[in-house]
Amino acid sequence: MIYLVLLSFSCWLCLFQTIRGFRVYPRSIFFTRAFSAKDSFPSSSPFNHITKKISATNQIKPTDTHAFDDFFIERDFQTNSRPQQKVQTKRIVGPSQVIIYCTTLRDGTQGESVSVSCDDKLKISTRLSSFGVDYIEAGWPGSNPKDAEFFLRAQTELSEDVKQKLVAFGSTRRKSISTQDDTQIQALLESQALTICMVAKAHIWHVTDILRATPQENLDMIFESISYLLQDTTTNSKRKVFVDLEHFFDGYKFDSTYTTACCKAAVAAGATGLVLCDTNGGTMPWEVADITRAMVHQFTNVTIGIHAHNDCGMAVANSMMAAHHGAGLIQGTINGVGERTGNANLCSIIPSLALHVHSQMSCKGNLKDLTNLSRFVDETMNRQPDPSAPYVGASAFAHKGKSPLRSEMCVNMISKWMDLSLFLYLIMLLDIGGLHVAAMERSPMSYQHIDPSLVGNEKRILISELSGRQNIIGKIKGLLNDKLMVEPVSEEVASERAMAILNRVKQLENIGYTFEGAEASVDIMILHSTKEYCRPFRVIDYSVHVFDSDLDPAYRSLDQSVSKSGKKYGPTARATVQLRTASVVRHRREHGFQRRLCNL
Repeated sequence: MIYLVLLSFSCWLCLFQTIRGFRVYPRSIFFTRAFSAKDSFPSSSPFNHITKKISATNQIKPTDTHAFDDFFIERDFQTNSRPQQKVQTKRIVGPSQVIIYCTTLRDGTQGESVSVSCDDKLKISTRLSSFGVDYIEAGWPGSNPKDAEFFLRAQTELSEDVKQKLVAFGSTRRKSISTQDDTQIQALLESQALTICMVAKAHIWHVTDILRATPQENLDMIFESISYLLQDTTTNSKRKVFVDLEHFFDGYKFDSTYTTACCKAAVAAGATGLVLCDTNGGTMPWEVADITRAMVHQFTNVTIGIHAHNDCGMAVANSMMAAHHGAGLIQGTINGVGERTGNANLCSIIPSLALHVHSQMSCKGNLKDLTNLSRFVDETMNRQPDPSAPYVGASAFAHKGKSPLRSEMCVNMISKWMDLSLFLYLIMLLDIGGLHVAAMERSPMSYQHIDPSLVGNEKRILISELSGRQNIIGKIKGLLNDKLMVEPVSEEVASERAMAILNRVKQLENIGYTFEGAEASVDIMILHSTKEYCRPFRVIDYSVHVFDSDLDPAYRSLDQSVSKSGKKYGPTARATVQLRTASVVRHRREHGFQRRLCNL
């Protein structure tokens, strides 16, 4: 009788599996849907062969010759695991509060012509920590000796505050190998980093065609790698693991259920945060908004992060959009450095969140150091700073006027009796010449979205043939404030001098000179127009000598030898300039010290 009951139950179970397309295993805690052949792609799509590959990989037999039923992959994540050290961390939800995660020293160094030494990494790590960055991803210790050396030296050469913020980057275990035998997993433990960021495949096509693993094996790799790292008890503090879900957005659009299954596996293993990565940089802001919102609502016990690449120029916009819809961790690099077109630029994201969104961040109180930090990183990496970079670029708050004298007079007249808002509105409607600098003189915020000093930058007034008289007057006032001009100048005198200097600038630019990058030349022209001006030096004589030790050109081209001093033979040029400089006489006046240049 018992055998009949069991046989009947088995028959009903088989019928249920046939109808629904399930494969049932004991002790499973969730199911995930993989790709089905009923999903279709254009004939030109690179994914149109994936149905056959996935069905063959998982040994799913079609119910007919045209389509497969939906099938599910399931995983029992309760198998033979030791008790884990799960870190109780507060979930961060943006945009009210945001964590800044800097990957300049890891992902940023993948950019073309970007390379930093181990010593440079130590310097930049200290500077990032003092600025207030929450996490500093310093390298992949399992991939190269330099990163392994960094984490070794960090234990003795960095302060405790910096070491608390260091993150070691790595990947899940390799397929067909245990976590204990995976050398790069062991390298993560040897780094002694308290936080680990682990990259994992989240796109089923990448799992089957690129990684060449089964969908189930990829889930096992995610779960077992995180579990193993959290089981380690070699560190006194509890370790945290963030999971960087590679190709997340593309994978979610391709098969959202499997991509979500990867997230579930990471959360079940004890991950602190899920970082949604736009690896190829092709996701649009509205797509980021919808997907991020869905993930924040589905995973309520972990922090959701964003890691955007800039291939479409959307990295900053995507990061801001993700934060607006609940992402609490923003990953990026200083100055946006990184592979291909770069990563999300933290020098744009941080001030935007702090000043426009009013997010709470650890580095919010150090915004005035942002420009210095940007230029320090560029200098250390031997990069030329981008003058047009938002917030921190030299041209970020540079203003060039474009008006003749009549326009400036018109602006001065109407500004005396007109309300500021109506004044600016009239300027926009009529496009009055001189509007830019004249408006800046009345209200600096008329053409600036923030005060430059908030991020450690400064306003600059450019001089060119498009400039108006107000540009020169602004320069004169600046020299007075810097005490480079001795006696104050009246408005009428300043206006006359400004007009003369402006005409001179336009005349010189007409024959090929440029003064936008030669502010000192304009300053000298202004000083030259004052009574106190005396030339700082006078050229007395100069000479130039060119000589060649090898007179025979044919011999010189064949001889590649060097001299005893190590210098190559060849032509040499030498210039001698004789100058007479002015002496500086300091004497006390009633209101302080005054500097005058004596006659030559």
